Amino acid sequence: MSKAILSTTAAPAAIGPYSQGTFYNGILFCSGQIAIDPATGNLVEGGIEAQAERCCQNVMALLKAAGLGPDSVLRTTVYITNMDDFTKVNAVYAQYFTEPYPARSCVAVAALPKGALVEIEVTAAAGN
Repeated sequence: MSKAILSTTAAPAAIGPYSQGTFYNGILFCSGQIAIDPATGNLVEGGIEAQAERCCQNVMALLKAAGLGPDSVLRTTVYITNMDDFTKVNAVYAQYFTEPYPARSCVAVAALPKGALVEIEVTAAAGN
């Protein structure tokens, strides 16, 4: 099976040489989503909770464009610039991902593109 590229205007356009997502053998690999509002192209304001919310909305838009939902997600990776924000990000994340939860990693990083505070990427499977 060949790969197929996911593209939707419901999520932010790529800001570099990458695609929003790639399908291969029924698996969707989504690029990390920072808190960019797809309507404006700007990073949302309002702190870590607002950014986590926008990241999750962007992820859900990618899943929807692929004909999938949050129950199709196998694994997520959450990148945050301050581990003290873990509880706040986790509370927002839990509104989008419910039991049975996907596998997840959370990593503190020094910086994210455009000064974002959080980034979320997912891997999902069709027919899950």
